[in-house]
Amino acid sequence: MGKKVLFINQEIAPYVPNSEMSIFGADMPQHMQEAGFEIRTFMPKWAAINERRGQLHEVIRLSGMNLIIDEMDHPLIIKVASIPQTHIQVYFIDNEDYFQKRSAMTKDELGNDYPDNGERAIFFARGVLETVKKLRWAPDVIHCQGWMSAVVPFYVKTAYRDEPQFANSKVVTSLFSEQPHDSLGKKFKQCLEFRDAELSKIEKYGDNFDFMELGKLAIDYSDGIIQTSNDVNKELMKYANDNKENIMLQPEETDEIKTKYTEFYNKLIE
Repeated sequence: MGKKVLFINQEIAPYVPNSEMSIFGADMPQHMQEAGFEIRTFMPKWAAINERRGQLHEVIRLSGMNLIIDEMDHPLIIKVASIPQTHIQVYFIDNEDYFQKRSAMTKDELGNDYPDNGERAIFFARGVLETVKKLRWAPDVIHCQGWMSAVVPFYVKTAYRDEPQFANSKVVTSLFSEQPHDSLGKKFKQCLEFRDAELSKIEKYGDNFDFMELGKLAIDYSDGIIQTSNDVNKELMKYANDNKENIMLQPEETDEIKTKYTEFYNKLIE
């Protein structure tokens, strides 16, 4: 049996329009499955995703948990579908308030970032990790793609570090050019606190969490970083290069992708 890789994606084509991130989100699980890895793939169930066309259906045995964020209960709904061309199975994290009631992904109709994007990212991260626990599946590598997954590394290394599924997992973060413009709000740190994910561990980051602080949080708690886009924020890449040894530039050729990623994953696991 091959090593296990958990992909946590912000976007996956064809469920959302084609973009650098969504195409990457669809291609990488396929490439790594072909390279011999066992994979699981997650993304948010954005409201614009057509459930009938995508043939999504709820997984009752995985749904039903309430996640408490900012002292409010938020029901976790899990749906699943398979990408038609590749038959890669995708799990969707859903919730009425955070996803179903929004017409767009991370920005409203006027192009402004949703003010609770930070809480949505927290719900997504915890929703994925709780679902993987229910699946009783222990990933060797957790690969995070897109800023919506940026709090996952922090949680894996703090709140979930003693869970058998994640105790030995290595975390990889792919950096893209896409980024939020607004801060995540003054309550973000408070909302982030959970189990061993204590406020004392995030004192070094600014109180008004913005994209740079979120990126630094992801980098600090990741074991490896991949520069996926040529247009990644230069300051963020400098921070990664100054603080991490395991950094890889995205290969261009498909065959090279399989080889380079396999080497990168194995280097972290060994």
